[in-house]
Amino acid sequence: QVQLVESGGGLVRAGGSLSLSCAASGRIFNIEAMGWYRQAPGKQRELVATVTNDGNINYADSVKGRFTISRDKAKNTVHLYMNGLKPEDTAVYYCTAEGVVVIPYPHRDYWGQGIQVTVSS
Repeated sequence: QVQLVESGGGLVRAGGSLSLSCAASGRIFNIEAMGWYRQAPGKQRELVATVTNDGNINYADSVKGRFTISRDKAKNTVHLYMNGLKPEDTAVYYCTAEGVVVIPYPHRDYWGQGIQVTVSS
């Protein structure tokens, strides 16, 4: 089994900064991409940022220029550095590991349990 453990998050005032970390554990052979999604109350889960094995990074338009994603492939970790936070960034943030290969099983995606980020105005 593969587990994703998230840390960080919390409460911050608008304009402040927070960071999130996620570590994948298990008998992992390869992870194609890691990233973060978020879900605000009453809204659908949405992409925040992802980074692939090749280093290709995709950001949601709403976070470009404010958030930075980084990944350590050797450690199977991904981090999200969030600056200039806005109240609309308030959500539960979910770590994701996509295309995870655990030999001899088919590759699949995994999700973390989610971590709360609250930005007060």
